[in-house]
Amino acid sequence: MVRAESQQDEQRWRHVEAATGATLSRLDVADLFDEVLDRVRELLQVDTAAILLLDVRARHLVATAARGLEEEVRQGFRVSVGRGFAGQVALTQRPVIIEDVSRDKVVNPVLLQTGVRSLLGVPILSGGSLVGVLHVGSLVPRRFGPDDVRLLELVATHVGLAGRVRQNTLDHSAALALQRSLIPAELPDLPSLRMAGRYVPGHASGVGGDWYDVFTLPSGWLGVVMGDVSGHGLQSAIIMGRIRSALRAYALVCDDPAEALTLLDRKVVHFEAGSLTTALYAMIPPDGATIHLSLAGHPAPVLAAPGRRTATVAAHIDPPLGIGRTGIRRRTTTIDFPPGGVLVAYTDGLVERRDELFDAGVARLAAAVPLASPDTVCDTVMATLDAENPADDVALLAIRRSGG
Repeated sequence: MVRAESQQDEQRWRHVEAATGATLSRLDVADLFDEVLDRVRELLQVDTAAILLLDVRARHLVATAARGLEEEVRQGFRVSVGRGFAGQVALTQRPVIIEDVSRDKVVNPVLLQTGVRSLLGVPILSGGSLVGVLHVGSLVPRRFGPDDVRLLELVATHVGLAGRVRQNTLDHSAALALQRSLIPAELPDLPSLRMAGRYVPGHASGVGGDWYDVFTLPSGWLGVVMGDVSGHGLQSAIIMGRIRSALRAYALVCDDPAEALTLLDRKVVHFEAGSLTTALYAMIPPDGATIHLSLAGHPAPVLAAPGRRTATVAAHIDPPLGIGRTGIRRRTTTIDFPPGGVLVAYTDGLVERRDELFDAGVARLAAAVPLASPDTVCDTVMATLDAENPADDVALLAIRRSGG
């Protein structure tokens, strides 16, 4: 009996090597994933298998390939790290087993609709960093054992070591790579201010014209930008990149946000004809006590502060950039930024819904903003406003002043 089990284990290991070996290296990424999942289902005798890759900017896992759960990929299912079954695998970077699937243990409706009863998930790692999650499921109750975990981890290791996995983590086109290069990977860490941001694409290409930017100026002041170029796809991303660079240049020569946006408007009208852009540009002094803000057709940010009602700031909203109207007088509003206060800037995809007024979405946002760390603010807002699978691009930026 012992010898028979040993031979069975040896055979399973050979199947693992076949599922992840050099013969698959010649496949493109999509075919590689599909082939791995087919072999994993056969190897572990399971009904479903799926790969979710990490969108680093949004801190979401995105359904990328699946067998038995194809609808998960067709719907572009996303889940935040830490939420649900796959989110827990990603958060802990350890295997997770659910022997009896229920609504309180998973957040993916496709899993429930498919009738999956038991799940096993393991992290996909590359160079010690999380790449995604690989999970399998059974339509009948099953107890996954240590050997099952070990085998699935081996497959995940080989998938993670495939250089193309990291290169193609949601980067299926040069356009997506461009989009990501224009969203800051790291934000300034200042004594008086802490900040965090999120960007989530609202369409299949993963590319659009929403962006945020934060930079320190030679004066020591902080420049904060939130913008939205109309349209989607590569062309909008290219225009967004040019506008972003231009605003950075104007920020170096302008001490007034309204003046910088006035120059940017001239640039957009002349060089980006037909492109409508909304933008927020704010300057914050080194002590963080005030916010100097100019809005070009962009929604006013929300301010939460100890002892105050959370609401949008009372700032002038001037016309968008690129409409071609002459004689526009753009204005800067100066507001107090209390210690412990949190400023939340966003694009309209976060709050806009087809079945309600825009103001209702803004009110829901204001009610969701906690007096907490910027990362907690972003996570709470994204979850409360159901922004994991938005109909439009979403950019979000939270800035908290120290103290309070």
